[in-house]
Amino acid sequence: MTEPAKATDVVGRELRPLPSLIFGSRWLQLPLYLGLIVAQGVYVVLFLKELWHLILHSMEFTEQQIMLVVLGLIDVVMISNLLVMVIVGGYETFVSRLRLQGHPDQPEWLSHVNASVLKIKLAMAIIGISSIHLLRTFIEAGNLGSDKSNYTEAGIMWQTIIHVVFILSAIGIAAVDRMGQVPGSNGRAASH
Repeated sequence: MTEPAKATDVVGRELRPLPSLIFGSRWLQLPLYLGLIVAQGVYVVLFLKELWHLILHSMEFTEQQIMLVVLGLIDVVMISNLLVMVIVGGYETFVSRLRLQGHPDQPEWLSHVNASVLKIKLAMAIIGISSIHLLRTFIEAGNLGSDKSNYTEAGIMWQTIIHVVFILSAIGIAAVDRMGQVPGSNGRAASH
């Protein structure tokens, strides 16, 4: 790994020690992003385990059981996508540039990522994950009241309320972001 560049101000002079220390402290986030990469590896193992379970039992499972396992796989993929957004977008926004311009695999969204865009993308990903969980709950709701049920009526109600709160939160984040935009700035947040 290359050593971080020396902190300089706008005219190219080296920063004084305190501003340099404050600016350099962003590198303390690096172990956090590396830890998230390890967590993503754990999700890959979980995905493969669930996929193997589906393959082994595909002839025994009912359609509903297969659907629940597949929704679980989709859930793992969506959480993994969320991790990629946080790792790549967060590192690019808060730590250092990745310098991927011109790379054929550069994510399209990375070219215009900033803290505001990242918040909205994360909120949408959380809603997607919550939707998968709620769909799984609704599929299993047919067993409500029996010994096979994993849910109670109150549990389903609270899960639905929480999902609605996620949606309202995302709408609120988007509205606040929109209010902070300068008219005619093509979606870029105002600089302060």
